[in-house]
Amino acid sequence: MPPPTARRTIENALRRRGYSRVAGVDEVGRGCLAGPVVAAAVVLDPERPVRGLRDSKLLTPATRERLYGEIVQCAAAWSLDAVEADEIDRINIHNAALLAMRGALTQLAPPPDFVLVDGFPLPNLRFPQRAVIKGDRVCAAIAAASIVAKVTRDRQMRQLHAEDPRFGFDRHKGYATRQHLAAIARYGAAPAHRRSFRPFASSATMASGPKARTAGLGGRGAGLWGPR
Repeated sequence: MPPPTARRTIENALRRRGYSRVAGVDEVGRGCLAGPVVAAAVVLDPERPVRGLRDSKLLTPATRERLYGEIVQCAAAWSLDAVEADEIDRINIHNAALLAMRGALTQLAPPPDFVLVDGFPLPNLRFPQRAVIKGDRVCAAIAAASIVAKVTRDRQMRQLHAEDPRFGFDRHKGYATRQHLAAIARYGAAPAHRRSFRPFASSATMASGPKARTAGLGGRGAGLWGPR
């Protein structure tokens, strides 16, 4: 039996209270050894529903891609932001994830009048907000944001693999799999790796290779990645 779909119960309740642009925001890539942390913000259009929204981690890659296409076509607004590996090393992954989520929300046009956040509240946010535990499983707007962020980041990791195939970024997407750790042991760190993470923090090794960069993907409200 497939997992239950995320519902619009919270969004509908907020609309009855007068909020018309309710955004969901989520991030992906927090626990990876390589690549950016990517955040997406989505305002769903109640007149153009997207069916089958679930936590991106519970979906197959093909289903995520299909839903991504529907979301970006049907959403009232959506946007993206990311923080790259070197900045993650400088400010730490927690702050980087918060920065990416705030950046995605800032780029929404028109801006939201209420924000639903997966997990915990966002500090220093100028919009009213509500944190929803396991929001990507129960809240449609957050689930949509998780799918947009996940598909965007996976595409970037496939591009990094095309530029430097030694690490297998297309398969593990930067997570600490056995294959990934073996490649790190053999080649050292690539430019896309987060050197503040284990196993790099105690090592000065660095692989020579193409400079890591973020793939440019278009989107309403998304300057990719937009000014900070």
